[in-house]
Amino acid sequence: MDPDWRPATGERCASRALRIALLSPRGPLYKHRSGIWKKSLRYAPLTLTTLASLIPRDMDAEVILIDEGITETPLDLDADLIGISAITGTAPRSYSLADHFRSRGIPVVLGGVHPTLVPQEAAEHADSIVVGYAEQTWPQLLRDFVGGAMRERYDQDPNLSLADLPFPRRDLLPSRHYVTMNTVEATRGCIHSCRFCVVPSAWGRPLQRPVGDVVADIKQMRMRRLIFLDLNLIADVDYAKELFTELATLKLKWGGLTTTMIAWDDELLDLAARSGCRGLLLGFESLSRGSLAETRKSFNMRTDYYDVVRRLHERGISIMGCFVFGFDGDTPDVFEQTVDFVMDVNIDLPRYAILTPFPSTPLFRQLENEGRILTRDWSLYDGQHVVHEPMQMSPEWLLSGTEWAWKRTYEHRSIAKRLLCSRIQMPTLYAANLGYRFYANNLSTFYNCDWVVRRERAAA
Repeated sequence: MDPDWRPATGERCASRALRIALLSPRGPLYKHRSGIWKKSLRYAPLTLTTLASLIPRDMDAEVILIDEGITETPLDLDADLIGISAITGTAPRSYSLADHFRSRGIPVVLGGVHPTLVPQEAAEHADSIVVGYAEQTWPQLLRDFVGGAMRERYDQDPNLSLADLPFPRRDLLPSRHYVTMNTVEATRGCIHSCRFCVVPSAWGRPLQRPVGDVVADIKQMRMRRLIFLDLNLIADVDYAKELFTELATLKLKWGGLTTTMIAWDDELLDLAARSGCRGLLLGFESLSRGSLAETRKSFNMRTDYYDVVRRLHERGISIMGCFVFGFDGDTPDVFEQTVDFVMDVNIDLPRYAILTPFPSTPLFRQLENEGRILTRDWSLYDGQHVVHEPMQMSPEWLLSGTEWAWKRTYEHRSIAKRLLCSRIQMPTLYAANLGYRFYANNLSTFYNCDWVVRRERAAA
């Protein structure tokens, strides 16, 4: 470290800028080379670029962003302060990096969803933690650091607003490594309280950027295709209608995430289509009404899934349909039933996950009380490992059934059947299906080899 900087006091020589490094550590998909995904299936994240934009303009600072989805973090990194954003699956890697840099005398700040869910654990590996959204706390932390008074913890302001914020510093990430840099966010959070979801446990009430701010961000990007990273873009239907109306004037093509509730409202769905929506990720989760009720996602029962898919396809909107295996009501026949539905209804890009009880969620607390948590190795909490004891099948069966569903769905004949029947965006979706075929047939290569966590191992 440069001798003119003393991190313990926050004092530095005026001869050079404060050096800030912001890291997004890799998860299980990146244990081999650059990960399971090639460039064609990777889009630019917003967390690092948003944090970079929040550095006070009057602060003399240099910033470097490191996304371990595309590159390694150099262990000899030269920085005065390091900020690490961690999700549960990347927590062990985040802690390892934090411990390393702190051993070199570099102060480390941990933030993101995992430190928000388990702040006491994260605090053991950091000089300071940021709990909740950081739009107000991150700039204050930096000012405190420069003044030699950085606190051990910064909590989200209950009155946080997303209005009038600077645009993300997308220029700080290398665009050549992403299929698109044009990712944007209009809202935060969700109105629902699904028991397995981290959102209500971590962040509470939903937040919205003013529609004018979102439109201004899109215009300054000067692009015609983009991806909304919102967790539920239609959580507030009136807001969504206002947003879609404005997007229609921009002549865009976009994709995003919503719930099946978008099919309840013809006006909303028509506005989405006219605004340029070409693809949506929908969380179907389960075909079982009992499982949907179990996870507090009973709103999915209101509209028949066949009707949901039909309504979207009629408007030229492709569907990435997500399903979860491992609910207490799931029996060994759930895999074949789900794949049969996916093939029958022609979901364009199906995805499967294993039910994962993320820490501090109602699901985690239930399974912990029942003695069904198999491990607290957070690196296995990625949606493709079995980390809890299922109710009506063995962990091995849950794992093998999920792998079978992936492989069966992405056989060449299965891909051809689904796409030839829906006939939406054929070239793009064919390429995406081939990407998922590669994923389906290489899960054991890119994830940990020991997928099933046995109780005796956890007890040890």
